[in-house]
Amino acid sequence: MAKSLASSLSMFSSFLLLGLFIVTNIEKTEAQIGVCYGMLGNNLPSKQEVIALFKQNNIQRMRIYGPDQQALQALRGSNIELILDVPNSDLQRLASNQGEANTWVQNNVRTYINNVKIKYIAVGNEVKPSDFFAQFLVPAMIKIQNAINSLGLASQVKVSTATFSALLNDDSFPPSKGSIRQDYKPILDPVINFLVSNRSPLLLNLYPYFAYIRGDIRLDYALFKAPSVVVQDQGSGLGYRNLFDAMLDTVYFALEKANGRGLEIVVSESGWPSAGGAGDVTNVNNARTYISNLIRHVKGGSPKRPGRPIETYIFAMFDENNKPGDETEKHFGLFSPKKQSKYQIDFN
Repeated sequence: MAKSLASSLSMFSSFLLLGLFIVTNIEKTEAQIGVCYGMLGNNLPSKQEVIALFKQNNIQRMRIYGPDQQALQALRGSNIELILDVPNSDLQRLASNQGEANTWVQNNVRTYINNVKIKYIAVGNEVKPSDFFAQFLVPAMIKIQNAINSLGLASQVKVSTATFSALLNDDSFPPSKGSIRQDYKPILDPVINFLVSNRSPLLLNLYPYFAYIRGDIRLDYALFKAPSVVVQDQGSGLGYRNLFDAMLDTVYFALEKANGRGLEIVVSESGWPSAGGAGDVTNVNNARTYISNLIRHVKGGSPKRPGRPIETYIFAMFDENNKPGDETEKHFGLFSPKKQSKYQIDFN
């Protein structure tokens, strides 16, 4: 009887552990959304208040655009996964000297890694061929990777860079015709080789909003509201009901043609402004629709990679009144600087 009871208890424990394992992995699979925490405002909450707001809304991932020490301190023990950027202004310095890269990693990664979940280091953001620092991008990535390797963190912290849809040729339509522009190849070919070698994802800033305002595109297609397939890709046989998937898969097809077939893409920015442009496009209702549908949609993957959740970071946490560029750039926030949500969003 005792043996039978012990055996039953052992079997029950095994099923319980298996159940916990399955639940844990489902939670990891579904928790795909993060939010970018930009700091270009003179009226934003304290770093501690921001981290508390993330936790209050169950936002489990964050991107910051540089190693802000107050933000990193506030993140300690929060269990929030982090994309940590190396600003473009630092690329030349880090590319020129391994010691500089070692110091950067020591100060901003090693110091915090025990209780801050740094997941990716984004070396540079939207670097263009015409930028004077473009030549330093890959050397900086290599030196940051060397520093990460020397600390034994290569499997924990992945080094990448954040790029954007400007890398694509103008004739990259439908998605299966996606290809990389010739002037971007001197940057992206070595980036792709680096990412493949280090099993790191490519970070991609992806904005259907900007594609919509610049082209002849249906609004329902841009907002995930099209009732049926809008673009049928004869080259791949895939059908597209939303612009986000089409843009993402176009980059996947382009990567395949550039020896990046196995690469994963993390969408490191995506959003929709609530003001600052044409009122029938940049309004709270469209912003709510885009963000709500985006959160639901990325759990299921794209037509090219169905069933594979798309790790995605919404831009941005707050409206930023000092952000340069068009007026819309100041109005991508989910929250006002007073921490009031513009519209109801469920991150669960």
